[in-house]
Amino acid sequence: MSLLRRNWLWLLALVVLLAFPFLFYDWAKGRHSGFALTLMSEIGVMAIFALSFNMLMGQAGLLSFGHAVLFGLGAYCAAHVVNLVKAGTIWLPTELVPLAGGLGGLFFGFVLGWLATKQRATAFAMITMGLGELVSAAALMFMGFFGGEGGITIDRVMDTSLLGVRYTSPWQVYCLVLAWAFIAAALMRLQTQTPLGRMANAARDNFERAQFVGYDPRRIRWIQFTLAGFFAGIGGGLYVLIYEIVTFDTVSAAKSANALLAVYIGGTGAFFGPILGTIVVVLLQSGVSLLSNAWLLYVGVLFIVMVMYAPIGLVGLIGLHAPIWRAGRLRELLLPYLRALPPALMVLLGFVLLVELTSFTTIGAAQGKHFAIAGRTIDTTSPLPWGIALVALGLGALWLRREARAFRLRWDALMEDAKRQAGAS
Repeated sequence: MSLLRRNWLWLLALVVLLAFPFLFYDWAKGRHSGFALTLMSEIGVMAIFALSFNMLMGQAGLLSFGHAVLFGLGAYCAAHVVNLVKAGTIWLPTELVPLAGGLGGLFFGFVLGWLATKQRATAFAMITMGLGELVSAAALMFMGFFGGEGGITIDRVMDTSLLGVRYTSPWQVYCLVLAWAFIAAALMRLQTQTPLGRMANAARDNFERAQFVGYDPRRIRWIQFTLAGFFAGIGGGLYVLIYEIVTFDTVSAAKSANALLAVYIGGTGAFFGPILGTIVVVLLQSGVSLLSNAWLLYVGVLFIVMVMYAPIGLVGLIGLHAPIWRAGRLRELLLPYLRALPPALMVLLGFVLLVELTSFTTIGAAQGKHFAIAGRTIDTTSPLPWGIALVALGLGALWLRREARAFRLRWDALMEDAKRQAGAS
């Protein structure tokens, strides 16, 4: 019972994630939504990938621009293992294919980490960027392992399941992704509490002091890099099972950028920050991309806003409210937030309208499309929609700035009261 009490949040999350796809279940046809399951499977894979990236950036203070190399190479290893199983050369349960990807990521993390971790800080980032470009180029040159532009294709139906599952449906694959996501997340969580995890934090915070107490920071970085490769490889193995193909895109800089965005937006200071950031990034990529050609611009603007105004990430912003909540004064922020909501929505509306008008003028019109809002066609050559966008953006920004000042005064007052109350107790 004590084990259940300590891990009730993990169990609750598992139940919610298993039940969530049934919100999109077609009861008339008796089948799940393939899009919803694929989207949630992608979130699970990217969550593992982002958490493994945070083992470097968040725990060890190592900014890697080539982390997708470990993810992609693990995916290639898993794809080759599946093809060997299909050919009857080896035997491996389908459920352990992600482990094959993890072992591949572990091997390449060990080899590449030996080189990359000789340096730290900016030099480390530049080395990982170079390794990423090197592997990306190699993926198009060495056909035997990478398969060129066409990549490596697999058939995940291998009839070697330990559970008797053929994994022919997205629901079965989603359950496998969910199981491995929880296993990987739990192991990475435990790793933060080991001596290695503590020393990675120490080397991040004070490089010289870690050396002074007798530890080799370079060895710590190397081991941390290798373990991060193992978990990234698990994500790569799951990626192969979902899409049944792996191409050079999986080792590209764009894939590494996804991990960076997820970790930074979610927050590096908390273990679950990258998971929250992953949800935001994947929904923007998979959801907003269906609605707008300019979805990449929205992702970029969100990243810039987070860097400028909330470098602690979304989880950090939530954590800032903890002192006020403990003081029992959190409800007093409800009105300031509600007052800031209308101008914030006005700024968002003006910005989105301006971006979409510009995007349609440059891209949509050339494709012969019509710009419509709520079923009504908008004439992009008319100055009226442009004027509405600019006015909403300008007035909303001025209004939001005024409300932000009032919010700041109220926030500071509540924080001071919370500090005095905590000091008195």
